[in-house]
Amino acid sequence: MPWWQRARKLPEVGTILDEILAHKRTELAASQARLKPAELARRAEAITEPTRGFRRALETAPEPRIIAEVKRRSPSRGEIRPDLDPVACACAYAAGGAAALSVLTDARYFGGDLAYLAQIRAAVELPLLRKDFLLDVYQVDEARVAGADAVLLIVAALERPVLARLLERCRELSLDSLVEVHDAAELETALGAGADLLGINNRDLRTFETDLGVAEALAPRVPAGGLVVAESGIFGPADVARLAAAGAQAFLVGESLMREQDVTTALERLRRIT
Repeated sequence: MPWWQRARKLPEVGTILDEILAHKRTELAASQARLKPAELARRAEAITEPTRGFRRALETAPEPRIIAEVKRRSPSRGEIRPDLDPVACACAYAAGGAAALSVLTDARYFGGDLAYLAQIRAAVELPLLRKDFLLDVYQVDEARVAGADAVLLIVAALERPVLARLLERCRELSLDSLVEVHDAAELETALGAGADLLGINNRDLRTFETDLGVAEALAPRVPAGGLVVAESGIFGPADVARLAAAGAQAFLVGESLMREQDVTTALERLRRIT
């Protein structure tokens, strides 16, 4: 039985994604009660330190360009690295040649924390992606204040007008936005909203099943000028090569690295350095 079923009773109707989003809305409301949206927006807009250029790193870093993920656990896989030290992990990834880092900030389902962003930013020079389930501009503001250089926007979780507003807020705060899709309809929604940094998730967030064929099918549909990041199900150099052949220009990798005792060596091996 998967960890997410053992840990708590799920709703009888709905998907894992539905449950996560319902909890995220409750969490968001609590955050907004503690710190009013207008005040958080003021703090985000007052930041003068430039972001580190997440997309730029994916265009210019040595190939293959890996976004290495700092992740303690997941709903589908359970505990992946229960003794995670996020800063030590980030430093190890930097030593292994990561182009950028993905930092899970969801606490309940992934064991993350928004505070990890500032902690990691102080220790490494790589650009940081806030990976979470963002539903409101408030969370974009949170990301900028916490030290992110980019945020993940998941089309499956967002209506198109909300997606467009979140993209606009990212531009206002100089944050890059990695817009995640899983099928052709979601890709069209993302492109229609103006996204040009596309994450193609091989994992279906409704079932958590993974198929590299998803990225192979969707990457060729991204117009010229779009940058494709393949996400999930990447376990070795052969997977990187397969997805690169389909048109992926960068690769977000978490579980396969986090399960290794030495993540620097694991990342070097993935990148074919050793």
